[in-house]
Amino acid sequence: MKRLNRTALTLIAGAMVLTACGNDDDTEAGADGNNNADVDNSNAENNNDEENEADSDTEEASDESGAPAQPSDYPNEDLLVDTDWVEEHIDDDDVQFVDMRDEGFEGGHIPGAVHTTWQDLNDMDHGVDGMILDADEYAKKIEELGISDDTTVVAYDDGTGTGPARLFYGLEYYGHDDVRILNGGFQAWNAEGRDIDSGEADVETGEFEAEAREETTVDLDYTEESIDDENSVLLDVRSDEEFSGEDVRTDRGGHIPTAVNLPWTEALHDGEIEYLKAPDELEELYAAEGITADEEEIIVYCQTNVRAAHTYFTLRLLGFDNIVAYEGSWSEWGNDPDVPIDNPSEDNE
Repeated sequence: MKRLNRTALTLIAGAMVLTACGNDDDTEAGADGNNNADVDNSNAENNNDEENEADSDTEEASDESGAPAQPSDYPNEDLLVDTDWVEEHIDDDDVQFVDMRDEGFEGGHIPGAVHTTWQDLNDMDHGVDGMILDADEYAKKIEELGISDDTTVVAYDDGTGTGPARLFYGLEYYGHDDVRILNGGFQAWNAEGRDIDSGEADVETGEFEAEAREETTVDLDYTEESIDDENSVLLDVRSDEEFSGEDVRTDRGGHIPTAVNLPWTEALHDGEIEYLKAPDELEELYAAEGITADEEEIIVYCQTNVRAAHTYFTLRLLGFDNIVAYEGSWSEWGNDPDVPIDNPSEDNE
């Protein structure tokens, strides 16, 4: 019988003083040890394509200006902060701001922020592209950011939130319960004319103990068993073209059988600044695809669990405690010849 222990996170959600995919989107290199050079090169190109696609998707959705919902409007309000909160806590010794942008940090950032990227926290030598670092290596990277077990972590990027969400997921996976995301990211901060710094922050090395919470993630075998499980919903948050098999970034294109597709970008507000949609809009959006807090289990995946981490965070913000991430995602599944796939693009040929 399949097992999913969400008790720990359910209790945590009630007590969390917490928060936590943008311009920092998935690496779409779907490499495993059996890929040939052509596949590797193609996937490396897709790495950049994915980031450009994320920018394009969100730019197309940014035709109108709109005010964001307040963090207090969301069920798990402590996972999200706004610019006023940041201003109020910017000098707090127990708060560490983490800039997750791929570019722009040296040109200006929130005062006191340290810089990393989601790529820095991934195991680039793993046979499956995009897998999170092991506990010891992850803890070392986090400590270098000045983060300790009792630190409040506030992550931001240019606004879309993929990088911060990946950090949120990683820290939650490794047992850190006080992580938040700045809604609208640096876009929102800068648009309001708030103070910025351009120098490196001087931080002391933290003391961080990483202990994996296996209940937050599932592997390939578990995911395959979930295909025909009426108590599980597989949620693919990649683009429509990836889901249909038109955009192929691994040995095989398509999606996991029975999965529903809801691209992660649908959670973002249609405005110049890429805020999250209001909670009622998000709940309606997910409910239309059968994604509700009443489901026994929701397994979310993308290419390398960066975009999926964004949806993981969004559902956590909405109060879901029944969501897990398939860490290997399509970079593992699409390169495994022994697992089933659905490929509508081939079916239509």
